[in-house]
Amino acid sequence: MEKDFDPYLQIGDVAVDRSDVEMLRAIDDCGSLSGAATALERSYPRLQQRVVALEEAIGPLVERTRGGADGGGSSLTGTARDLLERFDRLVVAYEGVARVDETVFSGPVVDRDGELATVRTDVGRILAVVPAEANTAAVTIRSDAVSLHAPSDAPRADRTSVRNRFDGTVGWLEAGDAVARVGIELEGRTEDSPDLVALVTRRSVGTLDIEPGREVVASVKATAVRGVATDGLE
Repeated sequence: MEKDFDPYLQIGDVAVDRSDVEMLRAIDDCGSLSGAATALERSYPRLQQRVVALEEAIGPLVERTRGGADGGGSSLTGTARDLLERFDRLVVAYEGVARVDETVFSGPVVDRDGELATVRTDVGRILAVVPAEANTAAVTIRSDAVSLHAPSDAPRADRTSVRNRFDGTVGWLEAGDAVARVGIELEGRTEDSPDLVALVTRRSVGTLDIEPGREVVASVKATAVRGVATDGLE
């Protein structure tokens, strides 16, 4: 079925669309701008001009090396990889909005820092936005707020704003045309604990080689997790 939208990221005066994302991924895959131009059947000068235009608005996206034994080449910067992840999340929001799941974990509030509270659950401590009066809470994690990483590539908690990290194993996978629902069996779970559901792009499924039995790390920003008081309800 044809989609009636073309998602893009507006950054300053520049709109980053699917064509730009395909270009950056081709540079990453081919290791050079010229290789990407050939693979995409685009003009090299125009491809190079587009990279320059994006970098003027966003910052360095491509690291270029010259000469050497390997003849030089190009690779993506951390800024470029963050941009690609942001675009993937946008695609998920557009194409997967009708299939968003919510996973709920419950437990006592054991610490608080302003609006953020730490809730102790069967799958570990979860930092979430919880009402100030709550002593126990049920916290909800939306599937479109979950990011998945290979264990070897997961960002360290002390080097990122993402405060909730969960180790787990892929229990099931439901792939659609553009996005996939992934059920994660988290470490420490009990028989009554639900699977954490993540909504990711089909490209991420291939990149991470997601399949049942695969170990993954799931991360969720604290501000994306919402809690409600359950005092007196348990």
